[in-house]
Amino acid sequence: FPYAARQLPAFLETHWDKPEVQAQLRAAEQESGQSLGSPATANALFQQWISEDRKATPLKALQGMIWKAGYQNGDYTAHLYPDTAAALRAWKQQGLDLYVYSSGSIAAQQLFFGYSDAGDLTALLCGYFDTTSGHKQEVDSYRTIQQAIGLPAEQLLFLSDIEAELDAAAEAGFQTIRLDREGSQGESRHRVVSSFEEIAL
Repeated sequence: FPYAARQLPAFLETHWDKPEVQAQLRAAEQESGQSLGSPATANALFQQWISEDRKATPLKALQGMIWKAGYQNGDYTAHLYPDTAAALRAWKQQGLDLYVYSSGSIAAQQLFFGYSDAGDLTALLCGYFDTTSGHKQEVDSYRTIQQAIGLPAEQLLFLSDIEAELDAAAEAGFQTIRLDREGSQGESRHRVVSSFEEIAL
């Protein structure tokens, strides 16, 4: 996230006229009610959204474009916890379909798993969901995802470290597990694990 925030002003200056950037600017104007007539005004809005941790789809799309360039330039790789790649591979070998649901855009998710510090993991994943399916603390978002996957909700397991997201998924009928890697997040009404290695599927 800091990388995208730092790169955003220059990215807007150099890519301002590109159709894919203009499309996100129009969407940001609709969402904010502001006119974004210059890179400077657009940057000011997006930096405000970043400081507010707003999960705005236009911002996420632009961040994804910036990250793509960063990954491809070798500026960085995506950090994963050490148990992540092994768990994904094991679950895939068991025949399980694996999906990602993130507030980051689908394009950003694909880059993250394509340029991870454990290598390209995209072949392990069947699909991606982002805020175009709804926000992660809304029950209807999980119903939308369940319909897209095409399995009964009780056959779907959602993992998160955010209690409100797990509550929404559970209300939609999903099984849930809370990830608490530091063991410091307090009580939960969901099953809690500190590592993917504790999850037997």
